[in-house]
Amino acid sequence: MKRGISAALLALALGSGGAAAQNAPLTLESFGSFHVGGRIVELSGQPIREYLPTVGGSPVRIDPNGRYVVGQMYAQYMVPSPQRGTAPLMLWHGAYLTGKTYETTPDNRPGWDSFFVRRGWATYVTDAAERGRSSSAMVPQIWQPPLYVPMHDPWERWRVGAGPGSYARLETRPGMQFPTDEASYLNFMRGTVARFLGTDDDAIASYIALLERVGPSIVIAHSQGGAFAWQVAQRRPDLFRALLLIEPAGTGVPAQAAVLKDIPQMFLYGDFVDVDPRWGTIRNNARRFADAIRQAGGSVDEVDLPARGIRGNSHMVMMDRNSDQVAQVLQDWLVAKGFWR
Repeated sequence: MKRGISAALLALALGSGGAAAQNAPLTLESFGSFHVGGRIVELSGQPIREYLPTVGGSPVRIDPNGRYVVGQMYAQYMVPSPQRGTAPLMLWHGAYLTGKTYETTPDNRPGWDSFFVRRGWATYVTDAAERGRSSSAMVPQIWQPPLYVPMHDPWERWRVGAGPGSYARLETRPGMQFPTDEASYLNFMRGTVARFLGTDDDAIASYIALLERVGPSIVIAHSQGGAFAWQVAQRRPDLFRALLLIEPAGTGVPAQAAVLKDIPQMFLYGDFVDVDPRWGTIRNNARRFADAIRQAGGSVDEVDLPARGIRGNSHMVMMDRNSDQVAQVLQDWLVAKGFWR
């Protein structure tokens, strides 16, 4: 009897979609992680190296000639009990970031991974190829030298501040929802990582391998991950149940837009896009690509958060202080499309 009452109360809490769902006890059927994808690269002609790995240790001799696995992807999953989503829910991050994007926010609130697991979705949070726990590869033998992002760059480029010079002044856009106190912003920057150029093929191949392993899924993808999601879907539309693009920073191939016509889609942008020429161009590109899908008979919904009265969002929507409110927009869309029971 007690178990039945608890299940009923949990179902009620999840069904409300509000604070009760976020605070309810969480039961997992399973959780874990795995690596998937990658390719074999063989190197030769490299010099042998010898080094002392630790104080008090013994010298190690490394022969770097041989076979390497590169381009693999790390995935962490949580499967709740009961499940209410009708398909696995993927969470794909953007450039200079990892799957941490969807975990605890910089100001220590539960992130979108927690939000959706608590509503009965089986979630898969990934580190894209060459990021985080997916590992990297030798430079320059296999990949090009990496790029690193300094502290002023996300502040000024991702619409936290009002453009160039705003970080030096610690100036934010009016009503900014991103947590900009010193401790929170430092937490955010601790989570940024190197980005390698020329690795798109590895990333796309590993995303396909992930979907092949897990099965047809709903994909929530942010920024660079949004461009990857559209491009992966063009290669393997059979592996997608739905696409939700959060501030996509690029598109798929326009000439192949018709391939996406049978996948329900939506894309979403936050605030201050119209006053930032770069982001205005990016959104217009996404709109044109969405129009091409619609002209082929597809369905693509656009969500403009300020038009809905949700204001102050940066590019990092899932980390903003109103992140649960935005996540609820996605949840409501999924419910309306019949993906939640």
